[in-house]
Amino acid sequence: MKRVTIYDVAKEAGVSLATVSRVINGSTVVKEPTRQRVQSAIEKLGYKPNAIAQGLALQKTTTIGLVVPEASFTYTGQIINGLIDVAKIYNYNIMLHTITAGITDINDIIEDIIKSRVDGVIIYNDKLEMSEVEELKKYSIPIVVIENHVNAENVCCVYVDIEKAIYELTMKYLEEGKDKIAIVEDRKNRYSTEQMVKGAETAFKKHGKKFKGLLRIPVANRSSYEFLADWLRNNKYDVMIGNRDSQAMAILNAAKENNISVPDEMEIVCVIDTKYNSMVRPQISSFSIPSYDLGAVSMRVMTKMLQEQNDFDREIELSYLFTPRQTTKN
Repeated sequence: MKRVTIYDVAKEAGVSLATVSRVINGSTVVKEPTRQRVQSAIEKLGYKPNAIAQGLALQKTTTIGLVVPEASFTYTGQIINGLIDVAKIYNYNIMLHTITAGITDINDIIEDIIKSRVDGVIIYNDKLEMSEVEELKKYSIPIVVIENHVNAENVCCVYVDIEKAIYELTMKYLEEGKDKIAIVEDRKNRYSTEQMVKGAETAFKKHGKKFKGLLRIPVANRSSYEFLADWLRNNKYDVMIGNRDSQAMAILNAAKENNISVPDEMEIVCVIDTKYNSMVRPQISSFSIPSYDLGAVSMRVMTKMLQEQNDFDREIELSYLFTPRQTTKN
């Protein structure tokens, strides 16, 4: 059976596409006889308005572009679920776009999305450089950024303060007399590495010390594990911190290879919690990030931007929870 379109309704009612769209959207500028003619055509043909048809008169598509990194679906699954659940409540559709680090330019993606006539763009990319964040400010379309703290007129953000999380963690260990703390560089995420180091530096400074524990992974090493397995032969730490689960596992495996007992001789903490942290043995202590809420709150902020509301927070910080497991003593 042929799918009935807005064009069929317009032809049946003898009106323009814009008039059909105005009737669908409840516009008061359509005369009553014309409205009834259009409604009769809709009922006769069994037409079901889609989002684009509903948006024609309002110059809106009720579609939001979502940009996520291609290699992060393990972590972004809950973010996407939260976003979609709220989008359904407000009758928005989600158009998913992925970016590949080192291959796809985020500005090219956004421009392509805008050309597709979306109403707004939500970006989850915790690898955004500050130069890329600055570029976002030039667009006139509403943008919500997840996991980056951004301050701009047309850009809102929903994030978790990783710098504060590492500050509090570092303060805890310093107060226990443990100052041999290492942060393993995440070569795939310079922004997160910078946030982690800032948090540790602030904590050390508060104790009258200088943080020198950033471990940079040499370019010659293909993986963190390759470097750490050799490094831990002659370097010992009280605590080692990795950003991603794969890094934390690399630390754990390198420690085992060097006969370092975890957590008795060295503790390990992962910043971003995933299901894999509780699947390995020993289970890895980490920060529980409210992934679902990041998506849900971001979509709600977007609806407020589109409704041109002014009475809402444009920079929303969500809380985190440290989840101790078997790689820390408490």
